[in-house]
Amino acid sequence: MAKMIHSMIRVQDEAKSVAFYRQAFDLNVADRYAFDNFTLIYLANDEQSFELELTVNHGHGAYELGDGYGHLAVSVDQLEVAHQRIAATGATCTAIRELKLNDKAIGRFFFATDPDGYKIEILQRGGRFK
Repeated sequence: MAKMIHSMIRVQDEAKSVAFYRQAFDLNVADRYAFDNFTLIYLANDEQSFELELTVNHGHGAYELGDGYGHLAVSVDQLEVAHQRIAATGATCTAIRELKLNDKAIGRFFFATDPDGYKIEILQRGGRFK
């Protein structure tokens, strides 16, 4: 059986991205590997073993995200508190919304945008979103 261990996104400014993910999601640098042309930064916290890998390609400008990128998703215990904390970092956050299907609540969530334009879905923990 396969085990998901990390997801990678390319970022332009290491310090700015590390600070955002620390403040917004309590992710800290677990490992950092600096090579000649690129640096890999692995972010993690005590909630899970899954990591976010930030890749900085030295000398590369902003990336075109295109229309194929979906989003990362995290779950939190207190959605409103997370919304306030993440908005306080200066990130763009959507309003909190509820997703329903046939009048059944599926989840409550909002999206935040990181410094490189990646969307992160923040879901109220519960149900299928543990």
